[in-house]
Amino acid sequence: MCRWIAYRGETTALEHYVTEPSHSLISQSIAALESTAGTNGDGFGLGWYGTHPEPGLYREVRPAWSDENLRYLCRHLQSHLFFAHVRAATGTPITRPNCHPFACGQWMFMHNGFVGNWSCLRRQVEGLIRDELYPARIGTTDSEAIFLAILGAGIEHPVAAAETVFARLTAFVNETTPPDRLRVTAALSNGRDLYAFRYAVNDRANTLYYRESDRGIVIVSEPLDRDHKNWIAVPENSVVVACAGERARIMPLLHRHQEAAE
Repeated sequence: MCRWIAYRGETTALEHYVTEPSHSLISQSIAALESTAGTNGDGFGLGWYGTHPEPGLYREVRPAWSDENLRYLCRHLQSHLFFAHVRAATGTPITRPNCHPFACGQWMFMHNGFVGNWSCLRRQVEGLIRDELYPARIGTTDSEAIFLAILGAGIEHPVAAAETVFARLTAFVNETTPPDRLRVTAALSNGRDLYAFRYAVNDRANTLYYRESDRGIVIVSEPLDRDHKNWIAVPENSVVVACAGERARIMPLLHRHQEAAE
């Protein structure tokens, strides 16, 4: 499984979260502690917001630990909101378009997890992408398909849009025999607000933590140090909502859909 970091707060150099900590994302790419995959060497990516509404992206297919450009970029790039991701592929090719984060317009997304037997469910999931957004589909991952589906599901209300898509994905995996698995631990942002989702069906959700201070919030797949008491574990089937100018809050996912089903 992949590892990732999302940050929103005061403008800072990416190195303070991506490369410098004792258990930095670089360290996690070599030896993750809370992942089913010990190494995450199938590419990496950075996404950040600056002076343009659309985010900047740098994605590479080499392992994060072997790209000398990464440390230089993280030292010199500064941003108030950025994503970083190291990939452990789950069946799709190791290509640059399949590396995270993904961007479309002002929105950016990254994901840790998978959608069941992707080769069998791919057509159904891609059917959730609105026609006008499908040209933005340049890779082959389930992650990018989920992102574009969320954008077309009413992105002006990001949590509701994500819940709509997760409910459809849940139905897809539960229709297989035997029921398949779904894991979505993902981050979504428009350059101002930050949302992080932890959700699973027929499986345990991948880990997710956050730490917040007056300077900002950082959300991670696993803590950047060995002191877990400094981090808040996000419950399963929840979303962290970190809007600009507000303290982060945790909300339950899919309760409205479950109540409607009952």
